[in-house]
Amino acid sequence: MKRIEAIIKPEKMEQLRLALEEVGYPGLMITKIDGHGKQKGVTRQWRGREYKIDLLPKAKVEVIVPDKDVKKIVKAIVDNVHTGEVGDGKIFVSDVINAVRIRTSEEGDAALL
Repeated sequence: MKRIEAIIKPEKMEQLRLALEEVGYPGLMITKIDGHGKQKGVTRQWRGREYKIDLLPKAKVEVIVPDKDVKKIVKAIVDNVHTGEVGDGKIFVSDVINAVRIRTSEEGDAALL
């Protein structure tokens, strides 16, 4: 099993949620976060004064999937959130040792879907 974490622009969150449902993954976790990457924030102007926003709003979407589905999910994420602009985000894939469905005590891949 793998954990796929995608840090994306918040405005792409609903589009990604629907895309993941389409490819068979309705279960996901979404966390609203603030952060920045290479872009190091943005400069805005308000009432004639410039100010810098160091931490930008982002969304972290997490999905736990069987190993065989990782490429399909990563592709769905890239296809649905890519704009080609700075700040599109990152995807991280890491190992998950086990999953347990509390209601039935099912473990492993059976606990995922």
